[in-house]
Amino acid sequence: MNTYTKIVDNGVNVEALLGAREALTEAPAAAMFQWRTTCQWVHGTHTRAEVENFAGLGEEQSHKRCFKFDADHPEVFAAEDNGATPVEYVLVGLASCLTAGVASVAQNRSIQLHSVKATVCGDMDLQGILGIDSDVRNGYQGIKVIFDIDADASADEIEAVVAQSQKRSAVYDIVTNPSMVEVEVRS
Repeated sequence: MNTYTKIVDNGVNVEALLGAREALTEAPAAAMFQWRTTCQWVHGTHTRAEVENFAGLGEEQSHKRCFKFDADHPEVFAAEDNGATPVEYVLVGLASCLTAGVASVAQNRSIQLHSVKATVCGDMDLQGILGIDSDVRNGYQGIKVIFDIDADASADEIEAVVAQSQKRSAVYDIVTNPSMVEVEVRS
């Protein structure tokens, strides 16, 4: 009788993630992170945000490099279209977080992925932003995520992977639950 070990490589170091979970269980204060960005006005509605430093594991941390993101509005909004709109960045964050979660959960469950594509759509009525109708909210009225996943797994196993990713996604939580936002002005 031949036996073989199933080797799955989705590029996620699950052992390190599980080790971090165990270490942070024993030292919960180190689990407190603060993510940061700064944003500079460039011209018109064009802005440039940077992400470089954050706090976590009880000390200041840095990415390997500073990431820069241009944001603007499209020409149909009388802007110069120098970047994605801020509301599109929210969709990017949601899609990225859920997709990374799918890869992590699949790796942990020994499911080999061949391809994962998330398509995220957000419906928005601009009457809110433009002040036309105060009863219309400024943000998304609804967001839909569609996954196309090719993997060595049954449809039920893939749905369970996506459900677990959704359950553990920080951005999904941010988008679906209220967060306290404090705005301070310095001059």
